[in-house]
Amino acid sequence: MPGIAAGLIACTAATWLLALPVETIGSRFGALPARLPIPHIPTFSLVTAVSLLGPALTVAMLGAIESLLSAVVADRLTGDRHEPNVELVAQGIANIVSPMFGGLPATGAIARTATNVRAGARTPVAGMIHAVVLLALLLFGAPLASRIPMAGLAAILLVVSFHMGEWHHLPRTLRQTRTDVAIWLVTFALTVLADLTVAVQVGMVLAALLYIRRVAATTSVEELTNEALAQARIHTLHDREIPPDVSIVVIRGPFLFGATEQLRPIVDRIDRLPPIVIFRLRFMSAIDATGVHALEDVALRLRASGRTAIFCGARDQPAAALARAGFADVVGAANVCPHIQAALDRARQQRAA
Repeated sequence: MPGIAAGLIACTAATWLLALPVETIGSRFGALPARLPIPHIPTFSLVTAVSLLGPALTVAMLGAIESLLSAVVADRLTGDRHEPNVELVAQGIANIVSPMFGGLPATGAIARTATNVRAGARTPVAGMIHAVVLLALLLFGAPLASRIPMAGLAAILLVVSFHMGEWHHLPRTLRQTRTDVAIWLVTFALTVLADLTVAVQVGMVLAALLYIRRVAATTSVEELTNEALAQARIHTLHDREIPPDVSIVVIRGPFLFGATEQLRPIVDRIDRLPPIVIFRLRFMSAIDATGVHALEDVALRLRASGRTAIFCGARDQPAAALARAGFADVVGAANVCPHIQAALDRARQQRAA
């Protein structure tokens, strides 16, 4: 039995048997219903639908964001990767049916997801068992569930939130750009002091503004000189021999939080990649903390599969962001090269070794 479940049963039994004067689910929210609600299709009204269109879009957007955040948390805890479209379609179907039974819009909950994973959940079967257990509690265990002390639930949430905080990433997070750190601090503070929904809204708006600023900053106008041409020749692939056991992946454009999923096709076929994969960053105009994490993640996955990831040719802003984040410490300093020729030389060294 998971320790969380054992602790919940123990504190509930102690509260009940010792008649402790603590607030419980029943005293806080009243008696729990012990039957299924009767389905009811609401009467459609065009006036009501128009007036609720704005709030409905807001709730749908926030629900989608929180569900995908929950999936990301689960991915990091399990090492798996979720399918965003499947998550959102399933959530949409559930939220169409739920109001017919008197339910509220549902989302994936970060705390509940982390609790589930910490208890040993690894597959969708855990969600099915969760639903069956809730149904059994509703039909047969409502009187017992009403005796669960709120303090016990609070303790469980404290433990879960501590473990899902990924505090070991904090020093590296604080080494990111000042704008990234500022967004992180604002979102963190609003989550604690206000509400997760408010924090997500403000964080997304700030991240979107930063995204626009970084994309705009990637535009440059420069005079083409003989020195610039000589520098460009170092980075060109023309007339260079690519070994048969080396693959080159090119990242073009700004690699920011909205574009990191572009790496997914590479991750999905890691087992079919050659022993050495070179990521050419010459055409990557900008990167943020999410992009850095995505590159680190793919490098670690390649290493776990017995392969080597080499990164080369990063321009000024990406190079500075990677250096500030300690990227070389994660992937190996020898695997961060200034240009493609150096990366190919490093690949030959790896092959010889």
